[in-house]
Amino acid sequence: MRDGVVVVGAGIAGVACARELSSAGIPVQVRERGRVVGGRMASRRFDGRPADLGAAYLTVSDPEFAEVVRGWQAAGLAREWTDTFVAYDGESCREIPGPMRWAAPRGLRSLAEQLGRDLPVETDRAVGGVGPGPTVDGEAYAAVVLAMPGPQAASLLHPELVAATESVEQQRWSPTLAAMLRFPSRRWTDFRGAFVNSHPLLSLVCDDGDRRGDRAAVLVAHTTDAYAARHLARPTAAGPEIEAAVRDLLALPDRAEHVHVHRWTYAKPAGGDTPVTSFHLDADGIGLAGDAFGEPRVQTAWRSGRDLGRALARRLA
Repeated sequence: MRDGVVVVGAGIAGVACARELSSAGIPVQVRERGRVVGGRMASRRFDGRPADLGAAYLTVSDPEFAEVVRGWQAAGLAREWTDTFVAYDGESCREIPGPMRWAAPRGLRSLAEQLGRDLPVETDRAVGGVGPGPTVDGEAYAAVVLAMPGPQAASLLHPELVAATESVEQQRWSPTLAAMLRFPSRRWTDFRGAFVNSHPLLSLVCDDGDRRGDRAAVLVAHTTDAYAARHLARPTAAGPEIEAAVRDLLALPDRAEHVHVHRWTYAKPAGGDTPVTSFHLDADGIGLAGDAFGEPRVQTAWRSGRDLGRALARRLA
């Protein structure tokens, strides 16, 4: 497949990139080391019900992304959720209006799955290394796209690929733990989502039953990066402390029936210089895409993949 492109990573950036290439008639393969597509748009099922453990929602400002979201909405995969969160600042709580936040009744992963339909995606396909040529595991291609957090891309890049290596080394990432908490009943005041400021443990809590639209007694909490960093080795052990913090924040009388903690070592880009472009593409034929090239948003990752796919299509046409 010397005239084709390999996209490594089937998150929203990788899938968006592959779709642009496929639409332009460029042969493309997508390889994903995990069992499913979606990346950090992760949804996991508990007793048959999905809960979003990665991205909490998506917002829309790009006109083309708005068209994609309207397609998801028409298919029953996405819905407008809320334009108002609350913010906890110590003892005070206030409402914060903002942009419309979109949610997915079947989980945000279903959106990436729909976008990747009809694409040649191989899951459970880990890549060992990317070398000059470019090559993937020793096989030559016209170009290779790494659609993943910089530290993960760096572990695959051969030292001779200087430009790509320098680009990923500029990225800084912060971790988080995401906890799904299922309670016996809904015993909290409706709040949809809450930013938790200046808290030693919590940063965000979402009402997943409201987000999903089924009113299930399920909350999803995200921790601060500092707390997560101390518990990356044993994330499950942090479950009781996260549950206690959520119950204290919302004054909940009942203990959770089930707590599941997911570790995100590279949850979102943090700090560093603002990228000049929405992607990286160098003379070695190595492309990088994702939300590190802008604000940490689903839309940013999609736009990065779209733009890189179009740039590669022009180069390879």
